[in-house]
Amino acid sequence: MLTVNDLMTVIPLTVAPDTTLRNVIGIMKSEGCRQLPVLDKGKLIGIISDRDVRLVMNSPIVLHGRWQDEEILDKMTAESCMTANPITVSPDTSARKAAEMLQTYKFGALPVVEDDTVVGIITVTDFLGYFIKEMASD
Repeated sequence: MLTVNDLMTVIPLTVAPDTTLRNVIGIMKSEGCRQLPVLDKGKLIGIISDRDVRLVMNSPIVLHGRWQDEEILDKMTAESCMTANPITVSPDTSARKAAEMLQTYKFGALPVVEDDTVVGIITVTDFLGYFIKEMASD
């Protein structure tokens, strides 16, 4: 049986709750990722995605001028716009179940947790990479 452990990104990049949005964006751009687990003293408290950042920066609810973007980038933190207490999977969760969860909830990623420690992240991109590799062998 194919498991999350077979597909996940091991020991993913993470951010602290007080990481500014400017730094979150910088990490995402430099590392080519779209989701980052948020850890507080090693404990998973949330996940922040590029979509979360875009919603803050372009919120129709919080109207602001473009000149205020710099202030938002430097004062807003990962904790202020992350998804708190995200749904997680374990390394031994079947890949099919994880894929179903991503599809059902329309998530881009799920943190992989074992013994209260983030050990990986499984993303839609991981599944696409696996699919492409499998199709190439046909």
